[in-house]
Amino acid sequence: MTSLNNHFYVAIMAGGIGSRFWPYSRTDYPKQFLDILNTGKTLLQWTYERFTQFVPAENIFVVTHHNYASTVAKQLPLLPQDNIVSEPSRKNTAPCVAYISHKIHKKDPKASIICAPADHLIMDPTQFTSTCLNALLFAQKNNALLTLGIKPTRPDTGYGYIQYETQQVADNVYQVKTFTEKPNLELAKTFLKSGDFLWNAGIFVWNAKSILQAFATYQPEMDELFVQETAALNTPAEKDVIEKIYSQCTNISIDYGVMEKADNVYVIPSNFGWSDLGTWASAYENLEKDYLGNAVQGKNVMVIDATKCMVKAPNDKLVLLQGLDDFIIIDTHDVLMICKKENEQQIKEYVAEVKRHKGEKYL
Repeated sequence: MTSLNNHFYVAIMAGGIGSRFWPYSRTDYPKQFLDILNTGKTLLQWTYERFTQFVPAENIFVVTHHNYASTVAKQLPLLPQDNIVSEPSRKNTAPCVAYISHKIHKKDPKASIICAPADHLIMDPTQFTSTCLNALLFAQKNNALLTLGIKPTRPDTGYGYIQYETQQVADNVYQVKTFTEKPNLELAKTFLKSGDFLWNAGIFVWNAKSILQAFATYQPEMDELFVQETAALNTPAEKDVIEKIYSQCTNISIDYGVMEKADNVYVIPSNFGWSDLGTWASAYENLEKDYLGNAVQGKNVMVIDATKCMVKAPNDKLVLLQGLDDFIIIDTHDVLMICKKENEQQIKEYVAEVKRHKGEKYL
């Protein structure tokens, strides 16, 4: 194992509500805190563990909504309390990245940082470690905003795509040409065929100075809010100051806010068995299946003449399933959802419908 570099940091972003995993993922206990794949560990715990292999534990931060701070502390007992960074409200990923980057830069101006979501699945942690170290070393020496791109295996319309130059600028590092948000199927097929497109994994690497420079250039108003209050960061006054800042921050993603505007963006084509576990279908793909292609979680589920279904039910409940093909069936203590797999991208909309007609009780 590489000796750990004290200037390497990780910010795990764990503030989302995971509405596409409803009704298992709820507002008060979203998917990053759940064991979606029955592995004995939650997605957040796996993510934290992966990073402790090559970054000092005291340099790993978890940025989350203040409602989840105690859950993070419970799930990661070895994480220093001060490394749980609470956001007062959800303002997408740009304010989150600005906040943690200013905070880390104040502590260590030589810092290089990985910003990664808490809820991704990585099947090859060894390959992941070597890709991240390659990215950190490049970021340390260059004024570069790096993203990890995943070699696509199918024309998926649920991911953003990155097109990159064919000439590498360093070992497996390429300049980014274009970003495309979720394309339609025809376009996704074209991307796949062309061979110079990657899925955008949403894992970013940069040195603190470069990302702060990018914020000053592309999100000057947001950056100014943090710059004015730098003195309060890493002190007892931080909490109040951040509440004030967040109330004025634009709700915008780091992709739109910075990455798609900057000209010093690079990508590392990666292959470490990645899934963003964004939907029930992606969970289905990563779960063991019976001879009829059903992925079943729940000790008392009986399946009769059903194929290719994703089924999740409490262990103490008998669920009998007959005649369904290609369905998602999720049963919790108070909600039963039965949905065609092909419509799973609409689950977010169904959740909005539930909220409209039934209030917040089932969210």
